[in-house]
Amino acid sequence: MASVLHSQELYQMPSGVNSRVSSFENPNGVKGNGGRSNRGAKGHAFEELAAGETKPLLETGGAGVIGRIWMTIDDRSVQMLRSLRLRMYWDGLEKPAVDVPLGDFFAAGTGRPVAFQSALFADPEGRSFNCYIPMPFKKGARVTLTNESGKAVTLFYDIDFTALASAPKDMLYFHACWNRSIQREPGHDFELLPAVRGKGRFLGVSVGVHVDTVYGNTWWGEGEVKMYIDGDSTYPTINGTGAEDYIGTGWGEGVFAQAYQGCTVADARAREYAFYRFHIPDPVYFQQDFRATIQEIGGGFTSDVRSAQGRGAKLIPVSVSADRFYLLLDSPKPLAAADFPKGWTNFYRSDDYSATAYFYLDRPEDNLPPLAPVSQRINGAASAK
Repeated sequence: MASVLHSQELYQMPSGVNSRVSSFENPNGVKGNGGRSNRGAKGHAFEELAAGETKPLLETGGAGVIGRIWMTIDDRSVQMLRSLRLRMYWDGLEKPAVDVPLGDFFAAGTGRPVAFQSALFADPEGRSFNCYIPMPFKKGARVTLTNESGKAVTLFYDIDFTALASAPKDMLYFHACWNRSIQREPGHDFELLPAVRGKGRFLGVSVGVHVDTVYGNTWWGEGEVKMYIDGDSTYPTINGTGAEDYIGTGWGEGVFAQAYQGCTVADARAREYAFYRFHIPDPVYFQQDFRATIQEIGGGFTSDVRSAQGRGAKLIPVSVSADRFYLLLDSPKPLAAADFPKGWTNFYRSDDYSATAYFYLDRPEDNLPPLAPVSQRINGAASAK
């Protein structure tokens, strides 16, 4: 999506545009209404969000574009960040286009924030959350935050937006979806974005992986990203080569942060990884429907994979790179067989994947289900910090 607001030269003055910021000091960015508390001297910078409470962060009518969202809270534990539910509604609809955990929305893929900067998100020092994704609307916008934890949290925020005389031409609506998969039978792909109907653009994804220790020190990230576009069924139109390849690195995955790709967490001891990829210079468009997945496939030397299987790890050998490349699904061979090729063995496995997918759609609502209950979002995160 391109509009005069985000492609103009810095020195050009657009017409029919008014700048606004919604915060506790001026809810909804009403003209001439900011800083009324305490005679204008920092009287209402924050509020407490009680357990079970839903607080409106923005409610505005007419056309406009959200350009920046900033937040910080005093409890940034995994449990709290997964319990806070961020929702965004466009044009007066009752179904949210965005329905995600707060931390995951801001690319905290493992549920805990770390300092990084990218083209769309930033956390300058690991203590705050910034989003720079343009979010246009035609008839109005509503943004809410719900505390689904059992305790209160202190919230600071502002939402920067421009009020417009009319909506941008050919605009698409911003959407975001969170998904998680824990301990399935090996052989399945994880859905980064479940099948969505309509015309739009896949903007990218933020992913978190908690690696199952039963697989030992084998590598988790051999899975290929697949994108099913406009009627694709068994086979996708876009097919990657591996998890680290998808974010532009190779031969494993360490910490780095760039504009369109990065890995914010690569903790081999804790077995946690978080990474992102934004399709800005390489847009992914769809006309009818779209789905994105990543294979739950890892790899290791044959002896290590055998050891993992001996410990009870569920796995399915896929291929081996040895004196040649063996395709084990085309020509199955038991891992325990004496003549099993010895080399780098790729295998289906099952780890804890979660992902927030970001996309634009030609309509203000989508066909995706609501966010999973908080019990499913924080399951397994009780000891996380």
